[in-house]
Amino acid sequence: MTGVQLAIILGAVVGIGLAGLVYYLVPAQPDLGDVVDRLAPPARRRPGAVAPTVAPGMEERMGMWAERTLPARLLGIPPARDLAVMRQTPAQFYGRKVLYALLGLAVPPLLGTFFTLIGIHVPLVIPFGASLVLAAVLFVMPSRDLAAQAKEARSNFARALSAYIELCALERNSGAGASVALATAAEVGDSWMFAKIGEEIARSRYNGQPPWDALNALADDLALPELADVADIMRLASDESSEVYRQLRARSASARSALLSEELARASLVEERMYFPASILGLVFLALLMAPPLLRLLDAS
Repeated sequence: MTGVQLAIILGAVVGIGLAGLVYYLVPAQPDLGDVVDRLAPPARRRPGAVAPTVAPGMEERMGMWAERTLPARLLGIPPARDLAVMRQTPAQFYGRKVLYALLGLAVPPLLGTFFTLIGIHVPLVIPFGASLVLAAVLFVMPSRDLAAQAKEARSNFARALSAYIELCALERNSGAGASVALATAAEVGDSWMFAKIGEEIARSRYNGQPPWDALNALADDLALPELADVADIMRLASDESSEVYRQLRARSASARSALLSEELARASLVEERMYFPASILGLVFLALLMAPPLLRLLDAS
């Protein structure tokens, strides 16, 4: 790598850093679409719409810039349900993808510069090709990370939902109506799941909408069929609280059984993964035991 090429690379890195600093200091423009979604009733909101943060960080600002500048085919369609479960906006998701891609573009030239400074000459085509490949790989990594995090969040949501179903059953068994049971049970917990359900029930009350319809919409937005089952049970609730009580208890027991099966499957997978390092360790000990006799035999021969 010649001195001119090194100067070009260093200048590009410094220019990108200065441009990022200037962009970070420029006040961000509010996303009017997200503001309208936050103020609109559930029936008229976009699926998975999340309220924007009060003070967007660098990641979200970068995402807003990407939405305005980069083509939609390059960014792809945001996973609305996963973003809703993780309480993130599409701008945050796009900003993470862009930042990861910029990191992938910057690392190989920096490594090439370091090798050049210590006396190892690397052809220019190697850092250039590695930058493109690493940027493409890191650009798709946030999608995989978000899917894994959303799966874990839905599992936690299902655990809290089993407790919410039990609370609804107890409220119905004590003689409370379906709407009152749903609202009262949501006020017991202080987790995000209870707060979200309580928020949707309160919004449905102000909009003149049945609470089970709001819960069905929430279940569709977050991809939670368990919550939709609870809403359907409460929709069909009659004056006989004992029958609904048994249905809710049966649904809660089914949810706990599904969670237990999932935990057992995860534990079995972890146990199977532990066999491989244990086998390798056993082979190492076996090699240590067999090495001295084999060396003696070779010396004797």
